[in-house]
Amino acid sequence: MKYRRLTPDELSELETEFIQFLAANTITGQDWEKLKEEKRDQAEELIDLFSDIVFERVLAQINFLEISTPKDIRTFSCEPQVIRMNGIRIAGETNIDFTQTGDPQAMIAHVQQSGAVLQFYSGEKAYQPNRSEELFRMMQQGALISRDGHLYKTLESLKGTPSE
Repeated sequence: MKYRRLTPDELSELETEFIQFLAANTITGQDWEKLKEEKRDQAEELIDLFSDIVFERVLAQINFLEISTPKDIRTFSCEPQVIRMNGIRIAGETNIDFTQTGDPQAMIAHVQQSGAVLQFYSGEKAYQPNRSEELFRMMQQGALISRDGHLYKTLESLKGTPSE
């Protein structure tokens, strides 16, 4: 198994896709029930294979990831060969918590008004060992998928903005 097994809840939500997967492997509903009862290891292997296929599909579609802590935001543009990061951290005292929802630009303005310093940082690197595995690892460590990359793009536009 390359990633992890889907949870029972995840499998339940993907029931239609799992049935199609079984059908593509010429396994009928009756065959599946028989496999689960008589050849549990083979049934588990099929679930593992389906899980990997699902994760590969999801990971291939990711364009942006985000990780937020109370005083730090890291955003990532997940390109084919490299991953680019734009981040911002708060140095100093403020009551802003980046894990709370809100408009990023409004929060940044509030931080600047509080006297704290915003530190922008960025970087890029090649994937290790490959794109799918690195994105999966990042998600296991708390990165969330961003559909539109708004926060990444916002920080990209603010790069070079002087901090206090």
